[in-house]
Amino acid sequence: MKIIYGPKGTGKTKIIIDSANEVAETAKGHVVFITDTNRYNHDIKYKIRLLDVSKFDIKNEDGLRGFIKGIVAANGDNEYVYLDGIARITGKPLAEMQSIFDAMEMLEKEFGVNFVLTCSAAKEDLPEFIVKHL
Repeated sequence: MKIIYGPKGTGKTKIIIDSANEVAETAKGHVVFITDTNRYNHDIKYKIRLLDVSKFDIKNEDGLRGFIKGIVAANGDNEYVYLDGIARITGKPLAEMQSIFDAMEMLEKEFGVNFVLTCSAAKEDLPEFIVKHL
């Protein structure tokens, strides 16, 4: 798991988009990019599956966790899953999200999926269960 962190407005979304676009050129499996907007349609390369969770009525951590597990279960060829704005999507503070991070860690180990996500917080404000992935 890779965490791209920093306060709001520090360019995390550009970094994660650039990373996904770069990985898509050499990935052996599929690359999925999850966000809560469609404004990145022209920034994400056509090889990447862009999923706007606002179209799926996901409103909390349980919904997002189920959505992510469904993506992994539906296609064993998914190699990378990028997730932009996990706290914004779930509506929860990062400190209260250990269960979804544990689920992603399990999916990485069990199914070989690589997660890359953004967290809007300074390093010193990140909980330990996130810091261990920096």
